[in-house]
Amino acid sequence: MSSQTEVKKKKERNQNLTVPNAMSVFRILMIPVFVVYAVQDNIPGALVALGLSGLSDALDGFIARKFNQITELGKMLDPFADKLTQGAVAICIAIRYPSICPLLVLFVVKELTMLCGACYLLKKQKKPCAAKWYGKVSTALFYLSIALIVVLDSFMHVTEPTFVIVSTSALIVTAASMIYTFVRYAAIFREILRDTEGTYDLNLPEEIRATKSREA
Repeated sequence: MSSQTEVKKKKERNQNLTVPNAMSVFRILMIPVFVVYAVQDNIPGALVALGLSGLSDALDGFIARKFNQITELGKMLDPFADKLTQGAVAICIAIRYPSICPLLVLFVVKELTMLCGACYLLKKQKKPCAAKWYGKVSTALFYLSIALIVVLDSFMHVTEPTFVIVSTSALIVTAASMIYTFVRYAAIFREILRDTEGTYDLNLPEEIRATKSREA
């Protein structure tokens, strides 16, 4: 009887052990790497670290859908990794380029509000929404704006008026995208909170321990 139980256990694994979730963890681990390079003023190294993080962010959703590896934990882990990465980037860049400070303030207010909302939903045993396309676009614009500012200043050495015009335009577009994203997510938050049909019900401890059978 015990041998049969052991065989059965071997045929089960945690369904959260997926490549997309591992890529989200990888993005979190890349944050201190980026910060070290940024603090040391190693711009190429920081850009490489940020590029690898961005590449994994672009691929994890595709892999999750392509190979049916979408999990509730992954839906929360992916945006969490995004927020941590964006926060680290914004702080490091704002120290070097004060012009980005307004965007940093907007980012902090937006993300703290969304984080509090997600925690409130979890407390109510509701699923926070997964990242949407407009959230991904906002993230992409954020990284593009930062990269543009760094490239213009560190590699192209453009004149100050050109730098101000281009960087300000990029920051305005990014800020507008952030505001739009926040409004859309706020609407989803209200929908989840008002749901009474159990569509968004979540038992987080069970999701973390979730197992599924696998072939021997």
